[in-house]
Amino acid sequence: MQTIDYPFLDDLPASGATKELAPGIKWVRMPLPFALDHINLWLIRDCFEGREGWTLVDCGVANAATKDLWEIIFKNELDGLPIVRVIVTHMHPDHLGLASWLCHRWQAPLWMTMTDYVLAKWLISPAGSSQGSMAGGGGAADHFLKHGLSDPSDIEKIRARADYYSRMVPDVPMDFRRIMDGDQFMIGGKTWEVFAGYGHAPEHACLWSETQQIFISGDMVLPRISTNVSVFATEPDADPLGLYLSSLESYMCLSHDALVLPSHGKPFKGLHYRIGQLKEHHQERLAETKLACQKEPITARGLIPILFKRELDLHQLTFAMGEAIAHLNHLWRAGILRREVFSDGVMRFSCL
Repeated sequence: MQTIDYPFLDDLPASGATKELAPGIKWVRMPLPFALDHINLWLIRDCFEGREGWTLVDCGVANAATKDLWEIIFKNELDGLPIVRVIVTHMHPDHLGLASWLCHRWQAPLWMTMTDYVLAKWLISPAGSSQGSMAGGGGAADHFLKHGLSDPSDIEKIRARADYYSRMVPDVPMDFRRIMDGDQFMIGGKTWEVFAGYGHAPEHACLWSETQQIFISGDMVLPRISTNVSVFATEPDADPLGLYLSSLESYMCLSHDALVLPSHGKPFKGLHYRIGQLKEHHQERLAETKLACQKEPITARGLIPILFKRELDLHQLTFAMGEAIAHLNHLWRAGILRREVFSDGVMRFSCL
């Protein structure tokens, strides 16, 4: 299959409803308060530790609108059964946001990777929140300032977003069960395996069912957009792009014809083809980045119009900054670029 196929076409679940994709697997689509306006969540019929019910994969952001929609789903879509387990693919607010509320409401355990759990706990703690979130607060503002984001209005707004994460993830359960790459466990009488991925989040968990040929890809493989791969203030020398590309390669052992359940966009088939597209996309961006650095020393802010040929709101700009730094850092770590802090305190990259 040298294309992407959408087996359900435009048949999306209605607000406050679900759509069955396979026996015992339901698709939930929740709104998001961003330009990326939705997230897909998955309900899998299960019997966990003797309790009949549903395992939920990902939760939605913590806001009243999402809670209200969940209440409708609880009433109408669960066949009178409870949520018996909550699995979170990674720590970003649209995935983890309502985990504490859901786990408490249903007395259900949280399963996720340790790295993402610990980082989420830190970000909502007094120490973590004083530093600001990854995309907001003083740490993020100083990080982006050092990479050429100089508009005072943008910097001030980013400093004011210190509660960006904790607003959408107000709490995280006090305990959890750790899942790791290669773990296998039963959901609904079927074996599912964890495929950890890196670069988008610290330790993202995708789930693969060999018997059902279903891959819950989270944010690691999306059908129409490329997932954000960013460098943040807490790890300024990171190479998340290298990690992400290696992770994509690790999914090539899975069936090309598997049904892929992404966190954004529609369920699709054509996994290998989409991975090829994503790798080609980043190679093109790396080539554009290298060419820009051959002309003159460039900042991450100066690279954004080259990599993102559209208008960006502030939320999008922070992630574009992180992704521009990721492409620069990847080439720098590979020994292709040099990195220098100029007399104005701003970091610039140029070809060796």
